[in-house]
Amino acid sequence: MLRRSRRDDAGLAAVPKTCEHLSVAAASGAEPEPLTPGKCQECDEHGEDTWAHLRMCLTCGHVGCCDSSPHQHASEHFHATGHPVMSSAEPGEDWRWCYIDVRLG
Repeated sequence: MLRRSRRDDAGLAAVPKTCEHLSVAAASGAEPEPLTPGKCQECDEHGEDTWAHLRMCLTCGHVGCCDSSPHQHASEHFHATGHPVMSSAEPGEDWRWCYIDVRLG
């Protein structure tokens, strides 16, 4: 089971600068190739193109639409797979998000 990583050894809530999932993703150095570059996989399969922004899963390369989009396929992918970290797939953006720890990195 995937668990949040925000507790210190004393069991008190801690606010780390990052989380273990973002640290692992950053340490790997290599990102997977996007499965559907420039488009949301599920929206594309249904002939839709109304997403706001794209996000890529750093575990498998799935590309899904963001939570501001009507279908929120990136979050849906996390809930279906448990893959914890995604990155923005938008040009000029370089950030990652951990769904488990609700943490930007």
